[in-house]
Order: sequence, then structure tokens, then C-alpha cells
Amino acid sequence: MAFCKCRSHCVGAVAIVQRDLDEREVLFVFAIIETGGKQYKVTEQDIIFIEKLDCAEGEEITFDKVYAISSGTGFKAGTPTVEGAVVKGIVQKNGKGKKIYVFKYKSKKNEKKKMGHRQPYTKVQITSIVG
Repeated sequence: MAFCKCRSHCVGAVAIVQRDLDEREVLFVFAIIETGGKQYKVTEQDIIFIEKLDCAEGEEITFDKVYAISSGTGFKAGTPTVEGAVVKGIVQKNGKGKKIYVFKYKSKKNEKKKMGHRQPYTKVQITSIVG
């Protein structure tokens, strides 16, 4: 492996690599939560669409079923949940998803039925991960 004699750009490259490692440490702050029978991997400032909750817009909600959490101090996996870990979020919107059409048909019986369905959801922005 050959090294540059001046080492000026080599030192700069080491600083860039170190900065990238520091940024990666910050990016690995996440939590795995459960709500509505589904699991979500979330970070701070994420916006997620979850099954409808009975919460008004602008209301703060707390997710206490945290199965795993990763932060600057390390990774913690719960058995089944992490003790004292909480993820907080703010409800931004309650709404309905795009309409899907369900068509039931029986051949040779002149039996047809067309139905529509719109799944209700709650849009939540994650504000903090504590654990």
C-alpha cells in the first residue's frame, strides 16, 4: 500500500471518513414499536400511517410497546418489550385511504356484486424516542 509523501490530502480523507462515521451513529437512532397489530421501525421526525386510533388531530400519543431501541449508547432488545422505553408522537390527521374495489362473481349464475372499501388510518409524526 503506497502513501502520499505530502500527506495533506490523506489527512483530509481521514477527517471525511470520521465525519461519515459520526453521521452514521446519529442515523442509527431508531425504535421498533407495535400498534394496531403491526410493527413499525421509526426514527425521530418520521411520519407513519397506522391503523386508526381514537385520537383528535394535534393530540400527543405515547407508544409503550417498544420491542427494540437503538441509540448512541447501543442497542437494546426487549423480552418482549424494553423496560421504560417510550416513543411519543403527534397525530397529524385522521383519514381514509384510497378506495379499492372488491368484485364477487359466480359464473353461470348471473350473480355479481361490486363493493368498495376505504381503510381508515391515522397519520402520526414521531417526536421523541426515550429509552
